[in-house]
Amino acid sequence: MRPIFNPSLVNGRCGDPTVYVETLFEKHSLLFDVGEIASLSARKIRRVDQIFVSHAHIDHFVGFDHLLRLLVGHEKTVQLYGPAGFAERVFHKLQAYRWNLVENYPCDLVFAVSELETQNSMSTTRFRLRRAFAAEPLVSRKTLAGVLCDEPTHRVSAAILEHGTPCLAFALREAAHVNIWKNRLSEHGLPVGPWLRSLKQAVVERRADDHLIRIDGSATSDDRLVPLGSLRDLLTVTVGQKIAYVTDVADTPANRAAITALVQNADILFIEAAFAEADVALARNRAHLTTMAAGEIARQANVRRVEPFHFSPRYAGDEVRMLAEVMTAFRGSHA
Repeated sequence: MRPIFNPSLVNGRCGDPTVYVETLFEKHSLLFDVGEIASLSARKIRRVDQIFVSHAHIDHFVGFDHLLRLLVGHEKTVQLYGPAGFAERVFHKLQAYRWNLVENYPCDLVFAVSELETQNSMSTTRFRLRRAFAAEPLVSRKTLAGVLCDEPTHRVSAAILEHGTPCLAFALREAAHVNIWKNRLSEHGLPVGPWLRSLKQAVVERRADDHLIRIDGSATSDDRLVPLGSLRDLLTVTVGQKIAYVTDVADTPANRAAITALVQNADILFIEAAFAEADVALARNRAHLTTMAAGEIARQANVRRVEPFHFSPRYAGDEVRMLAEVMTAFRGSHA
């Protein structure tokens, strides 16, 4: 089954940490961290409407200005998520510029910035271009087990980790994969066509059985409305893809436990491996993971595929060795 989400490392394994997640068939994309993003096309950046920032160190957040420059003048709402104190940092970014001519813009740009304060509480502040990005009243709400957003097509959860400052790790889960069986369509005398996308969407959005699906171009009539419940035997539903993102964390028992719980059984785990195992003392001092720690965590969490990144510049030209160390630890007893 082809996944809905297609993630990629924007700056490779050694550059600023940023993962761009493209959504199949949709004009929406996600970012995990927003480091340097100049290599992304303007078209791709303008598709982004959800950004998950681990923390506000410069290499994880410096690309926000580039994104802002490309979005001003476009009607758009972008949801940003980060740790406690994140909204204030976004506010200062926005207020670094003068917005005295915003009344001339026909479109409004809105940033809805949410902070995960604890695993069960979150607050949101909004900033609107038409109000010169003044901070709008704070809205607080409860959440459950770090769930940041629960959309019809996906859910994103976070864990609060320690990096000398609160740092978030994220897990993106597709709602479902829906497969239409063409032989069953034939048996029911139903056509292949655009209406099948509406059928899939209704299933992903967990619509009730009495939800009506418009079947266009059927052999028996032009268009007709059919209850979703009577079409369920045309398809099978499987668990959607899980993508996890972990970076800039100290190798502590508490962090390992929280990461393992969050990323358990992920299809793809993007995880930092900032230092070689030989430099474990340096990694401990900088509150980062080593190659061995990254591989061990991936193995303990039973992930299917590990993508190490955020290699320190000190290992420039030595990427193959760094990858090998991660994979040796990851395979472990799987070898």
